[in-house]
Amino acid sequence: MKTQVGIIGAGPAGLMLAQTLRLQGIDSVILEMRSEEYVLSRIRAGVLEHPTVEFLHEMGAGDRLAREGMPHEGIDLLFRGEKRRIDFPSLTNGKKVTVYGQQEVVKDLIELKKAFDGQILFEATDVRIVDPESDSPSLSFTYQGEQKTLACEFVAGCDGFHGVARASIPESGLKLFERVYPFAWLGILAEAAPAQDELIYSRHENGFALFSMRSQEVTRLYLQCDPKEDLEHWPDSRVWDELHRRLEAKDGFRVNEGAIMRKDVTPMRSFVCETMRHGRLFLAGDAAHIVPPTGAKGLNLAAGDVKLLSDAFVAYFRSGETGPLDGYEAHALKRIWAAQRFSWFMTRLLHKDPGANAFDQEVQFADLDYYTGTEAGRRTIAENYVGLPFGWPGAA
Repeated sequence: MKTQVGIIGAGPAGLMLAQTLRLQGIDSVILEMRSEEYVLSRIRAGVLEHPTVEFLHEMGAGDRLAREGMPHEGIDLLFRGEKRRIDFPSLTNGKKVTVYGQQEVVKDLIELKKAFDGQILFEATDVRIVDPESDSPSLSFTYQGEQKTLACEFVAGCDGFHGVARASIPESGLKLFERVYPFAWLGILAEAAPAQDELIYSRHENGFALFSMRSQEVTRLYLQCDPKEDLEHWPDSRVWDELHRRLEAKDGFRVNEGAIMRKDVTPMRSFVCETMRHGRLFLAGDAAHIVPPTGAKGLNLAAGDVKLLSDAFVAYFRSGETGPLDGYEAHALKRIWAAQRFSWFMTRLLHKDPGANAFDQEVQFADLDYYTGTEAGRRTIAENYVGLPFGWPGAA
């Protein structure tokens, strides 16, 4: 087997990269270790930044997004019982975000890939990157019981935090940064119509809570909890009681209850691998960075990586230009660290830190007052939430 770009991982990063390359006449094959059913069932965050929505439309993956996505023009920050709204359009020259589940983005992109060349090999196991430092790398893998080799000119590692791509880079060449937080999120999906049209981020004495949604019929909700939380200790009645308590507001807001379809615990960490290139292997998406979900940046950071990497591949295959490939790592890291800062900031702003003292908590409330009570503070949150431009810094 032979292709121009071998892509490991059929998550958002790998699928977006394949689609943008196809539009420029560049061939790719995606190797995915999981089944298609598993990939389509993964529930992830669903807030798309303004630049990500534009990017999906540019690559021809915006039709269903335009019909079913839910545009949001702001968020509420709730503390001491009072909601304070951050209005995005008035603070960002008309920009907004769109709520559209990550699994829906993945579904749209898989259908596009299959419609044109079908080159997604699901359940491709034992993937190994061969000679990434040479001019002719390849991917060795097992597919349908047979050992196969995919020759390619470049390898894109889009296989997530636990994938083989980053693990293939020698430890001596890795530059890693990590922060693990002393709390997690207990998340639920409920068959209940959202009680309002926009997200609510709540800082409460019992811990953080988030009101969100996946559709007009499904509500997504989160509670701050211990990273080692046992779900058996959270029967449905306790979940609803705590959600009502932490999301109680003076305006009478109340979460709509419904059948809980899913419960899960999400650990919180910030992680950056600054080594995003090793020879002809390039990392994109969660293979290179993880953000706490408070800032809604995971998929959006992957989109930014893909935009830079696809432009670099196009420059190379069209004219042999290597400058964009050589600059990919440094360029991508500027936006990655900006998103890491915002995600860390929102996490610190809204969670109850088990190690904080009374002074720390009062400073936290002073920050909440400033960032919701002044135009400068609201603009800082709005500009980062709707998404810094791809190519940050210096992009229009």
